[in-house]
Amino acid sequence: MLKEMGRASQAVLIILYGFMTVKAFEMEIIPANRIVKQVGETLRLTCNTTGCASPSFSWRTQMDNPLGGTVNNYRTYSTLTMNPVSTVNSHDYLCTVFCGEKEKKEKKEKSVKVEIYSFPRDPVIEISPSSAATEPVTVTCKILDVYPSHYLEVLLKKGDHILHEKNFYEDESTNTENKTVTYSFNPTAEDIGKEITCVAKLPIPNMDFEPKERVTSEKLTANFGPQNTVITASPGNWPMEGDTLNLTCVTESNPPAQIVWTKHLADESIQLLTKNNVLSIPDARFSDSGLYTCEATNVVTNKTQKAAVDIVIRGAPDITKLSIEPSTTVREGENVSILCSAEGNPSPRIILRRKSDGADMGPYSEGRILLPSVTFLNGGVYECVAENKFGKSRSEITLNVEYGPKNTVISVIPATPVKEGETVIMKCTSSGNPAPVISWKKKKSTGESEQIYTGATLTIKNIKSQDLGLYECEAYNRFGKEEKDVKLLVQVPPQNITVLVYPSENVKEGENITITCSAYSNPPSEMVLKKLHQQKEIILPSVNGTFILYNVTKNDTGRYLLDVFNEVGNNITVIEIAVVERLEKPDQMIPLVIAFSSVTAVAVPAVAILIYVTRKAKINGSYSLVKALGLKV
Repeated sequence: MLKEMGRASQAVLIILYGFMTVKAFEMEIIPANRIVKQVGETLRLTCNTTGCASPSFSWRTQMDNPLGGTVNNYRTYSTLTMNPVSTVNSHDYLCTVFCGEKEKKEKKEKSVKVEIYSFPRDPVIEISPSSAATEPVTVTCKILDVYPSHYLEVLLKKGDHILHEKNFYEDESTNTENKTVTYSFNPTAEDIGKEITCVAKLPIPNMDFEPKERVTSEKLTANFGPQNTVITASPGNWPMEGDTLNLTCVTESNPPAQIVWTKHLADESIQLLTKNNVLSIPDARFSDSGLYTCEATNVVTNKTQKAAVDIVIRGAPDITKLSIEPSTTVREGENVSILCSAEGNPSPRIILRRKSDGADMGPYSEGRILLPSVTFLNGGVYECVAENKFGKSRSEITLNVEYGPKNTVISVIPATPVKEGETVIMKCTSSGNPAPVISWKKKKSTGESEQIYTGATLTIKNIKSQDLGLYECEAYNRFGKEEKDVKLLVQVPPQNITVLVYPSENVKEGENITITCSAYSNPPSEMVLKKLHQQKEIILPSVNGTFILYNVTKNDTGRYLLDVFNEVGNNITVIEIAVVERLEKPDQMIPLVIAFSSVTAVAVPAVAILIYVTRKAKINGSYSLVKALGLKV
């Protein structure tokens, strides 16, 4: 029981403590004091609360005029923002706050006074120009965007002397206004140069702001000029290329003179540039050199005065033109001129040369080099160099000379005659522009040429005897063609051997034997007839392909070797000759035998000669045993 009473007492204490710590509902407006703002500024009023979890806010003016601002409500505070402030914001602003439920709703409110003024700038003085000191002048003072204007006071002074006073106490304007005060008087000669001052005051009672007085002064002058007109050049009359050149026209004139800049061009025409007193030329170039004129005009006095300055831009040369006429691509034989021109100050020295050989083709004054009847040797990259004491510049141009094929050359690898089975590489080179197209032809036995390959290099692998002959290389482009030929020699060992023994390999004593041999080879073959003996070998050389054994005997029986050879190889044919004994006949047969022998002696050589003639195309030499042995038939 006692424990329960203790717990109850603790709960009561906690509740009481909670009531004691809860803050009372309060509100405030920030800023809280009287507020002074100028038209165009920004004003933010904040209505802040404490002791209320969910307050509700409302803003109004005391006279229920429009707020003239934007309200934003947050959890415990609300803002009224006036941006920009205008004359409609000159009110007492009231913030009302409600806290709690309907039955227990608590209300609080506070107000703050906002006062508005506008006095943003100094007065503007205008003095109507006079053509002479004795003529009347009119002074006009303008006060712009002033509020409230019924507090405005204006003073016009000449030196320390007050010319005119005016106030606007009778105004009832509710917005900013422009106010003007005008006063005319006849100045004396002593008045010229004195200051005319406009003093504008806005003495609003009980309103703290600065400034409450604004002053503007202007010297009293008569209309004159322009006079003493001069031009100043920065950085000078001789600037470097790339500098920023500023030309300033300075003149004495009232009212201020109108300025017009012109430039005298090379063709004696005038170029209008600008109508400002400062002529600015950024990144000056050589072309900006010239005579510049500043013309100052007073539209009141109707007088004009001019000043001129001669500007010379200095610097390293610039190549302005590098060209080839009639074109950068020409045909061989045309006349060509190369033109190089440059500008710079001092005047540059110009050198024109071909880069490949570095040969100077200048200096020259006219800037033009003539290449009459150009050849392919004149083609290439040409370089123009312009230099003076400030530096040099370079430019390049390419002359492309088109011409037909020339200097066509054939090279053969290997250069010596080749053997069958080897590889031959024939390469054809030719100069021309455009680059010539290379094609290969081979001469047929009929004399006609047959195209066999297109390309610079003709390769023949595993060469054969039928590959020998005359090969032609043709180089051509649209400007012409050129042909070269080369004879391909193939070394061939003796082959296609044909051996003819007449009348046969078996003869009788006393008869003649003709051995005829033909063969194909390159280089031509030599032929040797050899008779093999038991003790020694008899070699029978000859100079043609025919061997004649006259009046053979049994001793001529045996094996003969016919060796056909050249430096590449040889071929041996074995011939077996058998001579049999002739049977004796009665004496009455002797005349017949003699007659027959005579006929045979004539006929056999004739037959041999006939065979030789008919095979001459294939015989690579004629061999006569008679000649070899030094005999006479």
